[in-house]
Order: sequence, then structure tokens, then C-alpha cells
Amino acid sequence: MRSAPVCDGGGVVSPQALSVADRRAVAMWAADCAERVLAVFEVEAPSDGRPRDAVGRARAFARGELDAAGQIRQRFVAGRAAREVSNPAAVAAARATAQAAAVAHMGAHALGAAAYAAKAAGLADPDRPEATADEIRWQLEHMTAEARQALRRLPPLGTNSAGPLGPGLLTSGVLASIVREIQAALTDPSGPIAEPD
Repeated sequence: MRSAPVCDGGGVVSPQALSVADRRAVAMWAADCAERVLAVFEVEAPSDGRPRDAVGRARAFARGELDAAGQIRQRFVAGRAAREVSNPAAVAAARATAQAAAVAHMGAHALGAAAYAAKAAGLADPDRPEATADEIRWQLEHMTAEARQALRRLPPLGTNSAGPLGPGLLTSGVLASIVREIQAALTDPSGPIAEPD
């Protein structure tokens, strides 16, 4: 049986939260997405381990080794690393890892991790216009059926203000395009999914 979604802090349950079981299911996928662009950040800031640590914490949360409360307190650490670099691709890569770590707090951050990772991939390879689309394709192909099912429970981008899919960075520009593309693919029953391990 799945546990209930978490409250937004004011006692209101947000549909962007997802249950703990669903957050664990999407945390591994978010970590996979973020890890693919981690090197983009590390080239710019090789001694800053915060983004790599965030990916590790997202994976540990997914495996049930860390609880949500402890992760919620740590969710901003990797995001601070984005302020330490100037290369836009490295900034996006750091933000991808921060979003992956924040899945413990709210499941919708998984889409943020994927969007920032795809953006980082595109910025890191500007001579290949298909780099962002290729990254989104990889993300969809490496999503487990369980993660797909959990992400389908999220409201469409911009329709609910209680979380990262509400007004903010994910609802404009390239990030919004990426999230919408992923959410559209989630509604396609013939879309690619990975077999669970």
C-alpha cells in the first residue's frame, strides 16, 4: 500500500508531492538523469563535491537508506554549487543534481532534474542541435515502469501552484519545453520504458 502524499508545510497536500514510495521510485531516475551531466559541472569545478554528493543522496533515498526528513534539510546544498560556476551548462548540471536531491521533498522535482540535465546536455554541445532531444530520449528510454506510473500522477506543468511545476523556472523557456515533452511522452502508453531490475 502506498503512503499518502506529503503536506506542503501549511497542512495542504500537494499533488506534486507524491507518496514516499513514488518519490523513491522517481528518485533513482532523477539521479540517473543528473549523473549523466555531472561531468559538465566537474570540469568547471573539479574540487566541488556537492553535486556528486546530491546524486549519491538521491540514490540512497531511492534505496530507502535515507529518510525524507533528513533529505529535505539537505536539498539546497547542491543548488548553491550552481552559484559557484559561470558556464551555463555547468550551472544547469548543478541544478539538475539539486533537483534530484529534492525529490525526497517533492516528487515533481524529478521532472526538474530531467529538464535541467537535458538543458545542460544541450548547452554543453552547442554544435549538435539535437543534443537536448537526444538526452530527453535517453531519459524516457531509461525510465522504469514504476517511475513512469508515479510521474503520470503529477499535474501538468503550470496547472498547480503548490510545487516546482507551478509558477517559476520550470514553467518558462527551454525548461518548460522539456518538461512538457516528457509529460506528453508519459501519457503515451507506447512510449519507451525500461524493464525493472
